[in-house]
Amino acid sequence: MPLKLDHIVIAVHDLERTIADYGALGFHVLRGGDHPGRATHNALVVFGDGSYFELIAWREASPGERWWQLLQKHGEGIVDFALLPRDTAATVAGAKERGLVLEGPLDGGRVRPDGERLRWQTARAPSADLPFLCGDLTPRALRVPEGKVRVHANGALGVASLAVAVRDLDATLARYRALLGTDAEDAGTHIGNPVALPGSNVRVAVIVLGGSVLVLSSPRENAAHAGEGSDTLTQRIAARGEGPYALVLHTDRPQSTGAFDLARTHGALIELDLPPLDRVKDKAPRGYQRLPDFT
Repeated sequence: MPLKLDHIVIAVHDLERTIADYGALGFHVLRGGDHPGRATHNALVVFGDGSYFELIAWREASPGERWWQLLQKHGEGIVDFALLPRDTAATVAGAKERGLVLEGPLDGGRVRPDGERLRWQTARAPSADLPFLCGDLTPRALRVPEGKVRVHANGALGVASLAVAVRDLDATLARYRALLGTDAEDAGTHIGNPVALPGSNVRVAVIVLGGSVLVLSSPRENAAHAGEGSDTLTQRIAARGEGPYALVLHTDRPQSTGAFDLARTHGALIELDLPPLDRVKDKAPRGYQRLPDFT
């Protein structure tokens, strides 16, 4: 089973307010519950393609947690994303054989509001340009509910593309190849080659993960010649480091397309766009290749 997009983490200050705001934007929001041993609680926005947003907040200060640190330093917004393995330990072992050392598997879990206890295992690379792994030990449907909860008033269907800022595109691609494995191409995954984005100081590469696309972006080597402060991506990495920062969702409603108000999304750069015509016609998952706007 190839790795696919599992969820995108959005760190917020006030979970109740965030639930209300995402509901007002046309999302069906579910209360997720509490994480035992941590000060966090969350809510979910689950999509028809099986991916979801995790809206996460802290009941008290947690200076030892990276997501909390990002929230305090930079404010609310996208802080991380996860891929779904069939077997976390096996995926970690395979990545290690290919030269990528991951921390884990580490046990985790959540207690839902109805008392149901969920269990999973995670693993993480030392660099923030890569996602973490989140593999279920209890049935995934308990963690990621199915049915009508995946239907949204704004027509959102799933994650079309996720933009990830990285410092060294070639090094990052090598790490992704080690994470995803050499058989990825035969299992619905495609890792593209780097290209220079015309009219900018940016290089990009696209990784297709089933129906979702990662757009990796890094400053070009000659970006410094363009003048200090001219490269927004360079400034973003210098200020916030590597990691995901913007995404596009597919929607089946033309009237819903466009970018959401950042105040309502609590700092997450989220757009709605229509799927490609071939996907609408065939109902088949295809990579949606949309490049991020750096202006």
